This record gives sequence, C-alpha cells and structure tokens, in this order.
Amino acid sequence: MPTTAISLPPTPKRAHYDAIIVGARCAGASTALLLARAGLTVLTIERRPYGSDTLSTHALMRPAVLQLSRWGLLKPLLRAGTPLIETTTFHYGEEEITIPLNAGPDLPGLIAPRRTVLDRMLVDAARKAGAEFLHDVAVGDLFADTRGRVRGVEIRGAGRAALRLSADIVIGGDGIGSTVAKCCDAQVLRRGTVSAAHVYGYAPVEPGAGYHWYFRDGIAGSLIPTNAGLACIVASVPTKLFDERFRLDHFRARMEVLEALSPALAEQASRAPDDARLQAFRGVPGYIRHAHGPGWALVGDAGFFRDPITSHGIADALRDADGLTRAILDGSEAAFATWQQERDLFAHQILDTTDAIAGFDWSLADIGERHRRFSAVMKAEVRAIAAHPMPVRRASSAMSGLATYRAPANEPQAMAGSSLYRNRTGVRP
Repeated sequence: MPTTAISLPPTPKRAHYDAIIVGARCAGASTALLLARAGLTVLTIERRPYGSDTLSTHALMRPAVLQLSRWGLLKPLLRAGTPLIETTTFHYGEEEITIPLNAGPDLPGLIAPRRTVLDRMLVDAARKAGAEFLHDVAVGDLFADTRGRVRGVEIRGAGRAALRLSADIVIGGDGIGSTVAKCCDAQVLRRGTVSAAHVYGYAPVEPGAGYHWYFRDGIAGSLIPTNAGLACIVASVPTKLFDERFRLDHFRARMEVLEALSPALAEQASRAPDDARLQAFRGVPGYIRHAHGPGWALVGDAGFFRDPITSHGIADALRDADGLTRAILDGSEAAFATWQQERDLFAHQILDTTDAIAGFDWSLADIGERHRRFSAVMKAEVRAIAAHPMPVRRASSAMSGLATYRAPANEPQAMAGSSLYRNRTGVRP
C-alpha cells in the first residue's frame, strides 16, 4: 500500500547556542557567516523559505562590494551571472553626468544581485562555515532571566509545539518590524523627517548597461541591471503623491512618472512582459534604534533604516554585521559601545543625506551637491572598512563578557527564574 511522505518541520541541533539570529536576509546571514567563521555556534531563524525573493533595489554601493570582496563572495556572485557595473550615470533633467568606476583588485566595479542570488549565497557560505539555519520558522517571543537579560527565543513552526532555545546573545536581523526590537523595547534614538514611495518592476536590458539615476523636480527614478538579463526599474515619488495618484493604478502612474523622467527610460520599462508584476513600497521615515542591550543586539534595518532612494540598505547591513561580530568576539561592554558609536557616526550622516534626497525639496540646481555629500560619506565608509581587520576569534577573550551569563548546563532550555519577554502584552520579567 503506497505511503505519503510527511515533511517534518526542521529541528535545531542544540538546545544552546553562542548566538541566535532572527532573520536570514543580508544582515542576519552576514552576521551568521562571520560568527561561524570565527568558530561560534550559531543558529539563524527565518520565517520565509530558503532562497525566496524580497523587495529590493538590488544596487550595491562601494562599501557593500568591498565587504563581499573581503569575505570571498564577490567572485562567486559574478560567476553566478551578476553583471559587473562599470559606470553610473546621473540624469538631472536634460543633463547627463556619467562617472566611470575606477577598477581595483578588491573593487572592480559595482554589482546589483537579485536577492534570490545574494541572500542564498550568504546563507550557503554561512552553512559551509558551520552555522545552522531554520527556514519557515517564526520567533514568537524572547525570554529573559529575573535580571532582565535576554536568554533565548521561543520558536514556532507549522506542526510543532512552541520550543525554547537559549543563547548567549540574541541578534535581531529581522527588518523594520523587528520582533527582537519590539520585545527588547529598543529605544529609537532618532527618527527621520520624510518618506518616499517606490514602485519596482523588471524589464530586459542590454548587456553592459550601468546604473542610471534620474531626477526631475518632485520625482525620481532608476535603472539597475541585475541577474538574468533584467534591470530593476524604479519610479520614486513623495509619499503624498503616491497616495494621490498611485493607489488605483500602479502601472499607469509608474509609466507616467518614468515618461516624465525620460522617454527612453519609459520605453525600456515597456519591454517588460505583459504579466510582469509590480511591487510598491509606500515608504516610512527612517530611524536609528539603540543597537544593543543585555543579551541582545540589532543589525540591518532592525537597527537602522533609511529610505531606499540612496540604495544603501545592504551596505549598512553588511557594515553592521562586521562591526557587531567584532564586538561579540571581544565580549566586553566597551566593545559593544564602540561598535554602536561607529555605527551611529555613519548612520546619522547617511540618514541626513538620504532625507535630503528623499524629501524632494531640492531643485535640479542643488541635487548634485546632495549626491556629492552622500558620496563623501561612502568614501569615508570604504576607508573605515579597509582599516578594520577581518573579525577573528581570540581564544583568551572571545565571548568573555557573555560567558558569565550562559545558561546552567543542567537547564539549557528553560532556565530557573526565566520568563517570557512579552513587550506586546506588557508582561515583564
């Protein structure tokens, strides 16, 4: 009699980890990769399927490409068919400024990989280094000890009862709606002042195309070559304009914006198949959250979000993953404080310059200067990244500041005196 195979939910291999990471996108997977390469036991939990797509502009700027090169992932991404971007062109009304990208051994150009390629490669590299991943699994809560220190997570998967797993540190790489940030009451240190809306679509593009950024009074757009011979073509507008014109017909309103920016850009977008889907992001103001606390930390959009119009989100995620890894490997409170100071130094400048562009209060006469200010921040980022050695675990001190807070060996899953850290219901330890 034939039997039907039953797909069992994934099961963690341990009850306790050096680090549990919530979210396996760019920020979480990068952090898992670096921690695992340093020899730590790492579990990363992602509610979406392995290799799934996500909304993204795809464009990587110099800091992100340099990080991937240092981690040994740039060449594999190029071999996977990600086109090398060798020029970037700014279109200010009728004026065009094309900038060739100076090639170098660690920075031969820029890339804009599809997230199905980039995120999957980061996960695969982290797995190869020894990190463990659970996809299609959600983190419902964190739990803490009687002193308020986070001790681990409670996970929920289809067909499985809730399970507690303990860790020396729980890291939120879970984006804007971060569960970790909510459960830990992560303080918002600064809020941005503007938001922009973006409508994304894909269309075929000729090989060798570069980045193209378009600006006219009150609107913007971009053409970003990515994998499979496609370009991500984006129409960007103030959120107010989006609410007025886009809600009923994304396709028509997007094409009107692209046509106003450049008839050639609109013609390029029109090459998309008839059944091609559009994706919209209405936009939210940026923010900077406090980055760490007792037993927890935040990376990527969970800790710092800026509008996508400057295409710097992935660069921020990779930079924060590197800095947080160094802090964890040092293990001291001073190291965590230093990491947050360095993160905030760039985060404030990036939020300043991004809001200056996403606010659409510029004219064609001054938008170029705002881009030059943003470029100066990225150059400083590249210098800072190059100056940092690769994260390496020091046997004498790694996790030294965290080890004293480990769960007792005889109580790995439910520590005595621990309680659920339910920020949403107000129950506190």
